[in-house]
Amino acid sequence: MGGMDVGGGIAGKLWNKFRSESVFVNYTPFFVCLAAGNLSADSFHHYVSQHVHLLNAFAHAYELAEECADDDEDKKAIRNLRKYVQAKLKSHDSLVREWGFELPEERSLTNATVKYTDFLSATASGRIEGERVPGKLATPFEKTKVAAYTLGAIAPCMRLFAFINKEIQALLDPNDSTHIYKKWIDHYCSENFEAYAFRIEELLDTLSISLTGEELDVIEKLYHQSMRLEVDFFSSEPILQEAVVPLSRTLDPAVGGELSIFCDFDLTCTAFDSSAILAEIAIITRPKADPDGSETQLARMSSADLRSTWDALSAQYTEEFEQCVESITTTERAETFSYEGLCEALEQFAHFEKAANSRVVQSGVLKGLNQEDIKRAGQRLIFQDGCKGFIQKIMKNENLTAAIHVLSYCWCGDLIRSALSSAGDVKALNVHSNELSCEDSTTTGEIIKKLESPMEKLQAFNNILNNRDEDGQHLTVYIGGSVGDLLCLLEADIGIVMGSSPTLRRLGEQFGISFVPLFSGLVAKQREVVEVGSSYWKRLSGTLYTVSSWDEIHAFILGSSS
Repeated sequence: MGGMDVGGGIAGKLWNKFRSESVFVNYTPFFVCLAAGNLSADSFHHYVSQHVHLLNAFAHAYELAEECADDDEDKKAIRNLRKYVQAKLKSHDSLVREWGFELPEERSLTNATVKYTDFLSATASGRIEGERVPGKLATPFEKTKVAAYTLGAIAPCMRLFAFINKEIQALLDPNDSTHIYKKWIDHYCSENFEAYAFRIEELLDTLSISLTGEELDVIEKLYHQSMRLEVDFFSSEPILQEAVVPLSRTLDPAVGGELSIFCDFDLTCTAFDSSAILAEIAIITRPKADPDGSETQLARMSSADLRSTWDALSAQYTEEFEQCVESITTTERAETFSYEGLCEALEQFAHFEKAANSRVVQSGVLKGLNQEDIKRAGQRLIFQDGCKGFIQKIMKNENLTAAIHVLSYCWCGDLIRSALSSAGDVKALNVHSNELSCEDSTTTGEIIKKLESPMEKLQAFNNILNNRDEDGQHLTVYIGGSVGDLLCLLEADIGIVMGSSPTLRRLGEQFGISFVPLFSGLVAKQREVVEVGSSYWKRLSGTLYTVSSWDEIHAFILGSSS
């Protein structure tokens, strides 16, 4: 959370639970353009006009909450919060001018602002969806409960605002006086504003102490709803200049705009490696004998022996992989991006991967698996948070012409197809991987090898691109997280590295590849759009963008989570 500590009360727990929503605000055109320093004045003026309405809504909500609070200290604390907002409103005009901006003309409320202000007013008045609150709040406890609900609806807005501005501030040069929004950003990163956000959270914790589990659940729902309304508020802010986010809006289907998304599967889409899962299926469902009744080496092997064989294969793979990395990275590091040097190094990985697969086939550990068992295992695979949701949104987006391709070293394409079947039309997902040879729905132990090396992945990637219609605007995004993805990541218009593989980064840096957090990369790209006048994404630039979650990819490509 950028070093922030919101404590261990309900406010801190709710922020930690729902903070992933912040990415959908961070990646809005409004905040990316703001961070880049080229948000148009009209767009900023529109935001300021809507922000005034929100401040008034917060002040009114505090007033109602103060009436509900039973304890004098709580009343005083809420009153001080209200005074802080009222002071902001009084100084708003001079503060905006101090930041160097002309005040906006009075503007009508947007739908997103209306929804947000109505939500705050309804919550502070005790009108909460699904919650039975008496028409007249008779008892002190009933009143205190509504005061807590109100603080629960306000708290995420202030924490979110402080958090995002700190994210932006970290990208700015403190000595750069040309960034026209720097004073505005610094204001919301000040100790004064931070303390204000903390006071709200501390008061929420205090008011929630006596609440039941069900009532705490109501606060959680209100907190999350407030976060969503904040996302909608900033997502709906009109942007008058060209923006690099969301990526889908830069492609016009009317002129043949098409987005091709490629991704690895193991540990990019999934939380676990599929090879270990296939081995586990073999161990658990080990057949007693071949269908013809004859005993085989596999049949004689106990589950314990089968597991021991697999553990030995895994240990050898890990050891030789590390040796391969060491042999490459002990050479002199390239001063600039060296694509040729990288390709030569990856040839070693090609030999290593193929030898490892041959050992697996020879061991017989993949013999005798039932296809139905594989499909059931695929349906129970655990995915990275947000991955399936993103794929579903891509598949169902009628305003975007997009194709999704999975390029994987996985030994069994059926496992991938089964795992992704709940995300949409499997045929439209275009799975490219190895396959397990079968006879009568039972695996023979052989692997039909299609993708075993970074070069073969790249060849498959290029073959797909070469088969596209040459007319129209095409954009390719590759999402991966392993060494085998490096060439495809670099060949794509936009290469996104999922997670933080130390080996991938170490090898990439050895050959001059730069790894840039996606958000800061987009801010730099937004500056380029204004300065150069083009949002073209260059191939083989030697720069890859890093993310820690699928929510970042979702926000970048599709925008708001709603």
